[in-house]
Amino acid sequence: MPILLAKRLRWGVFAAWGILALPAGAQAQAQVAKPANAKTDSPPTLRVPHVSRPPKLEDFLNNTPREAEAVISEFRQRDPGDGVPASEPTTAYLSYDDKNFYVVFVCRDVPGKVRGRMAKREDISSDDEVAVFLDTFHDRRHAFVFAVNPLGIQLDGLFTEGQGDDFSFDTLWHSEGRITPEGYVVWMEIPFKSLRFSDSSAQSWGIGLDRIIIRTNEVDFWPYVTRRVQGITQQFATLEGLENISPGRNDQVIPYGLFARARILDQTIPAFRETTDERGGVDAKFVFHDSMALDVTLNPDFSQVESDEPQVTIDQRFAVFFPEKRPFFLENAGYFQTPINLFFSRTIADPQFGVRLTGKAGKWAVGSLLMDDRAEGKSLPMTDPNQGDRAGIAVVRVQREFSSQSYIGLMVTSRDFAASSNRVFALDTRIKLAPNWVLTGQAVRSYTHNLDGSEMADPAYFADLSFTGRHFTYDGNYIDISPDFRTDLGFVPRVDIRETNQFAGYFWRPEHSRVVAFGPVVSTLVNWNRQGQLQDWIASAGVQLILTGQTELQVSRGEAFELFEGFGFRKHSTAAQFDTKWLKWLDLSARYSQGTRENFFPATPLLPFLAGQQSASLSFTIRPTPRFRYDQTYLYTRLGTIAGSTPLGTNAGTSIFNNHILRSKVNYQFTKELSLRAIFDYNAVLANSDLIDLNTAFSSTLANTLVAPKHFTADFLLTYLLNPGTAVYVGYTDNYENLNLGTDPITGQPAIFATRSPNVSTGRQFFIKASYLFRF
Repeated sequence: MPILLAKRLRWGVFAAWGILALPAGAQAQAQVAKPANAKTDSPPTLRVPHVSRPPKLEDFLNNTPREAEAVISEFRQRDPGDGVPASEPTTAYLSYDDKNFYVVFVCRDVPGKVRGRMAKREDISSDDEVAVFLDTFHDRRHAFVFAVNPLGIQLDGLFTEGQGDDFSFDTLWHSEGRITPEGYVVWMEIPFKSLRFSDSSAQSWGIGLDRIIIRTNEVDFWPYVTRRVQGITQQFATLEGLENISPGRNDQVIPYGLFARARILDQTIPAFRETTDERGGVDAKFVFHDSMALDVTLNPDFSQVESDEPQVTIDQRFAVFFPEKRPFFLENAGYFQTPINLFFSRTIADPQFGVRLTGKAGKWAVGSLLMDDRAEGKSLPMTDPNQGDRAGIAVVRVQREFSSQSYIGLMVTSRDFAASSNRVFALDTRIKLAPNWVLTGQAVRSYTHNLDGSEMADPAYFADLSFTGRHFTYDGNYIDISPDFRTDLGFVPRVDIRETNQFAGYFWRPEHSRVVAFGPVVSTLVNWNRQGQLQDWIASAGVQLILTGQTELQVSRGEAFELFEGFGFRKHSTAAQFDTKWLKWLDLSARYSQGTRENFFPATPLLPFLAGQQSASLSFTIRPTPRFRYDQTYLYTRLGTIAGSTPLGTNAGTSIFNNHILRSKVNYQFTKELSLRAIFDYNAVLANSDLIDLNTAFSSTLANTLVAPKHFTADFLLTYLLNPGTAVYVGYTDNYENLNLGTDPITGQPAIFATRSPNVSTGRQFFIKASYLFRF
């Protein structure tokens, strides 16, 4: 879900097969500017005064006299009117004392139009909001981001040019917000201890302030930040006046405890068994030289409190990506991000200890990780000599910045298990060629030694050239991955490719209209293997219409070719998508596509064949009150036979499979800290076993059966989140499947049988987890 910087900066992806790209929406509003072709204003300098009495929210509600503050009121639009004065008045007041930096926003707005809900921390993507960006090293590349909605709900993150936003960053700071008859007021207190910066007695930072008005698609900035220049941090103002401040020690220790009781169906025995897990551990952070952080974890808690979002995983040729959710890996993940994904932390499943060092020293940025993983050794049978062994994991990345928003980086990853090893060495760079042009490249080589003694070594390459402007957008890239390239710690779902992608879009932006922008987009893909054999080609075109109220309509058509197991398949797809936040209480998204695609995993003795595909998704969020939220998601995928490609004895229109995924989610926010959430998931596959291989296509647990899997899960969670380190979670999960434990009539032994409906509980768990932040 796009949030904060995603709402300000993102070009998204719209896919008909997962391959047809359209930009997912520039932010805009009815009024459009007529500035010059390029920005000529140089960033201003802002001097912030030291105060002896910190400002309070009530001061601005009651007009209480205060000490002198820096006052900013000349906000200008970035979207939709690039450079036009903000449609609603905004005034920001800035000051600092020995320990904290203060920002207060007074936002005027039409009575009753402000969007602000009482939500859990960081859940403000559909609300109005204000934010401050702090480039504390003034390198014009990185910035801390602190955002608040009108009721004081926080969102924090890190922004890096060329990588975008990283909202996994969490730190301790304070905020309040109040909706008033004239708009709303937001107060922020950011401790210097929660930031990293140099040890100079007089600081010089970069700073940007912004405001988002959801209903009009408006993004306002101070200082003026234009789309006519790619990147935002180099356009920030220079912040001066901060003297004799320091982040201090900022040492943190977060112990945690977990108690869990579970009853699961163990299909290897098979039998139901009960387990009790009583576990404790500790995470610690130590900051030194004001800018480097050492994180240590012992017996880390890598259980996921939040479940993965539903995705279609049926009949997928390549692995499906599920994002990381575990806190230790989320923090500072951007330090290990490169164009080719060489470090995907979900490959580390069961660690016992870990150490991570991240930070900046001048123009150098460093990230390193040492960790073990017990998962592979535990999965081996007792007769295997490597049973119980653990993998040793090391990741190091060093980056040197130069020129304007350019860098060169080196990354090394290593994973060792028993006598096997995988080493990956990579060099990457980002070069800003001109205000709107950026070149990114990477060269990688892997060295693999397998348990059987065999060895592999192969390279991979990536290059990307992009242009971002107010009207025209272009991106072209080339990726070359050799057949024996392996990255055991990364996520590279396909090798043996030489692939080139091109994307271009042009948008008109009418003045004084509810139409924010509209225009065509086109994209192409061509892929050969390393022997020069054509594997895929795709050509697609579409039209996008953007209206106020965060409303977008996209229509596209694509033609494609794909080579699979020696067979060439000619495919097509037509798709449409609609998204809106027009109503204050409703977010809605709908998508439909139809066309043709392969049945990748046909039942024996059939060969892969072309089939007709339909897919649809519908999701909406209803907020009848500021504290209550209901989310509904429905995903539907169907594959069926078509004339001209029908297996012998099968009529056209015969269903191969239907997949229904339904998620209902309810959340009630009692206070900023306390919430209750319930999730109900249903996943059913209705499949024709004469046409598709259930076990291969569905990764089914129902081996040698003719029934496809069905799951129903109920998940309840009570959360008390005082701050990112202090929290209590009480949860209960119950999973039902179309399985049952019985007796084999021939052997008389326990056996698992498939049923028609998911009415047997195969896994239930109750857990309590608590953690507490000690900060020194």
